[in-house]
Amino acid sequence: MTHSSAYRGRFAPTPSGPLHFGSLVAALGSFLDARAAGGEWYVRIEDIDPPRCPAGADDTILRQLERFGLEWDGTVMYQSRRDAAYAETLERLEQLDLVYPCSCSRKQWRDYPIYPGWCRTAVCDPRKPQAWRLRSDRGACPHQWTDRLFGVQNLDPEALGDVVLRRKDGLWAYQLAVVVDDGAQHITDVVRGVDLLDNTPWQRLLQHALGLPEPRYLHLPLIVTSEGQKLSKQNLAPALPEQPDRIRRLLVQALQALDQAPPAELAEADVATQLQWAISHWRVDALRPSPHRVQTTHAQE
Repeated sequence: MTHSSAYRGRFAPTPSGPLHFGSLVAALGSFLDARAAGGEWYVRIEDIDPPRCPAGADDTILRQLERFGLEWDGTVMYQSRRDAAYAETLERLEQLDLVYPCSCSRKQWRDYPIYPGWCRTAVCDPRKPQAWRLRSDRGACPHQWTDRLFGVQNLDPEALGDVVLRRKDGLWAYQLAVVVDDGAQHITDVVRGVDLLDNTPWQRLLQHALGLPEPRYLHLPLIVTSEGQKLSKQNLAPALPEQPDRIRRLLVQALQALDQAPPAELAEADVATQLQWAISHWRVDALRPSPHRVQTTHAQE
């Protein structure tokens, strides 16, 4: 397949366990949007939190993507190997006076909706371990942006508070790592679940501060259980199947969850044919923003 350098997308799972139906929908939506545009599609393993990432989970995820025909471009990026890039970026932000060390614990500010910024001018307790927070009150970043599904968004990062960029235990936080890596991989389009929509203001603030291009954003409808909970590893969403016939059926269900209206006979086609149909028929304007409910125990039947 010939790829257009004008589009670079990515799928960036946390290897805290195998992929489930919700993560399949996110991966498939990202893959189809890239391939329908003739673009490149990358995989990034977001393994910056080792206690949450059991050994071998990353390999499991890659094999699952292969079984579902979701072939990526280039080499897989691992965030656990990116410490130097994150450290350099934090140093740049410190020089820009956009970050500060913070000794406060969540327990201390539990009566506030967001962290009150007590350490902005000086660390409250220098004897305690310190995280690094982003100053959400600084940075020339327009508050308004447009999501390709959810439309015009107008959210001030300051209303969300000063997010942690490096934790007290020294581990890097998602907000910093994702911006650095999207920049390093020249990502033009971010396609992900709507549960990450409210992370976007912080990421845009960082992109502007660091002089990085701002990707286009498409936040996909959430996949929820019959009780309305987000389908996730935490609520025991079952891992994706390995049997070819179940994979074919589940791919069609994922296309239905993305409102792509696959024909009934597509369930009998092989995975390559299913994906070829899906790429050629991909329509963002068919997506509906409302959550898609699935029966957790039957999502793979």
